[in-house]
Amino acid sequence: MPSVFTWTVRVYYEDTDAGGIVYYANYLKFYERARTEWLRSLGIDQQTLRDRDGAIFVVRSANIDYRASARLDDEVTLTLNVEKLGGASVHFTQQAWRGDTLLSSADVKVGCVDAATMRPRSLPDVAAAKMRAA
Repeated sequence: MPSVFTWTVRVYYEDTDAGGIVYYANYLKFYERARTEWLRSLGIDQQTLRDRDGAIFVVRSANIDYRASARLDDEVTLTLNVEKLGGASVHFTQQAWRGDTLLSSADVKVGCVDAATMRPRSLPDVAAAKMRAA
């Protein structure tokens, strides 16, 4: 899937550790926000998916490589690319940038599960079609 989605976040005091840099686990939150905003940009509402289709997304795995630090008040641009869209899963590559500096990169696999049973299920047809069209 060729298109890259971008989303920008600002680093707040709450995102930093005692050293004044973004606490490493907060990159997971940043990446989650970018995936959520990507879904919104496609017209996919996660609350509607849960209520109407009984489907929710869960992170199956995340592998993150840290390269540089973001600090308080930095603007961090997050990129998202869909590497593979499966029947019940989506494989993303994501990156966090401050200007031309790569801060971190992540390989994230997200699965679709039934909200009631938490068992894997196929992506809802409408959501899958919108993802493929993107």
